Amino acid sequence: MSSSYGQIFRISTFGESHGGGVGVIVDGCPPNLALTEADIQPDLDRRRPGQSRLVTQRQEADQVEILSGTFEGVTLGTSIGMVVRNKDARPGAYDDMKDLFRPSHADYTTEAKYGLRNWQGGGRASARETIGRVAAGAIARKILTEALGVEIVGWVDQVHTVNASVDRSTVTQADVEQDPTRCPDVDAAAAMTDAINAARKDGNSLGGTVACVIRNVPAGLGEPVFDKIDADLAKAMISLPASKGFTIGSGFAGTLMTGREHNDAFIPGPDGTPRTAQNLSGGVQGGISNGESIEFEVAFKPTATISSPQETVDRDNNAVTLEAKGRHDPCVLPRAVPMVEAMAALVVVDHFLRQRSVRIFD
Repeated sequence: MSSSYGQIFRISTFGESHGGGVGVIVDGCPPNLALTEADIQPDLDRRRPGQSRLVTQRQEADQVEILSGTFEGVTLGTSIGMVVRNKDARPGAYDDMKDLFRPSHADYTTEAKYGLRNWQGGGRASARETIGRVAAGAIARKILTEALGVEIVGWVDQVHTVNASVDRSTVTQADVEQDPTRCPDVDAAAAMTDAINAARKDGNSLGGTVACVIRNVPAGLGEPVFDKIDADLAKAMISLPASKGFTIGSGFAGTLMTGREHNDAFIPGPDGTPRTAQNLSGGVQGGISNGESIEFEVAFKPTATISSPQETVDRDNNAVTLEAKGRHDPCVLPRAVPMVEAMAALVVVDHFLRQRSVRIFD
């Protein structure tokens, strides 16, 4: 099921970029969770297009409707259906591209798999599909906050060659939301803004990285073999449109250290459980959370659709020049932040609910 994710807390997304709407079915949400559209809309507002000059100018309010699974403001324990109607779809902008394969898009590979494709936008490969993920992630976040006090904060850590300096132990969502770049480093945010605007004017696009920290995760979440929590985080993040890489803890930098330097020494914790001195493991050891903050980064490529002419081929394998139309992000990073947070919440809540069935005789 390519459109479904999770084992106990399971989501299935639906819809296309220029169809009637997009949405999600959420199964496995416990009953009696207070939930209305007001709990979900803030994260969708952070994801929506048109929110600043740094992102696509498609004008969508992205107002969510809860269709099922709640009654009198609380969840029933049954499937929760949510939908967002597309209001500013312009499928005609893609008429000239219906027989072309856009470079670095999923046009060719989708057609190679299914024998046909929805050429109006990116179809299921469009970032608009992530509306369902973000809506479901808002529910997952609320469960984790109320049950465990978990806090998930993502931010733009790099755009092209501009790197931010952020204190991962103290950064808050309020810090992140102070600037349209979603970079809490003021100086870096200004440089990122200049770089993104320059790329837009040049008919180009930029990539970068989103960093994320998940605080107050209890020790013991995750499985020791195939369903390691860091492996599931990696799968979740790489499933996002335009993502190209994932690292956790020390990541690739750890390869330049010795074992003596890299090993996380345990120290007595104030609550009677051990802590690590450096958290170079990024909150996960042996695929299981160790009680430290889970820290990771996700790399995103430059937006594939740019306004500059590009060489490609058509369905008959003829060489052609593509001059793309439509409204596209010159940099996906600002809108990717709530997507990363949502997928993080979905992974952690699923493992939290799974863990509740493990130590039943304690």
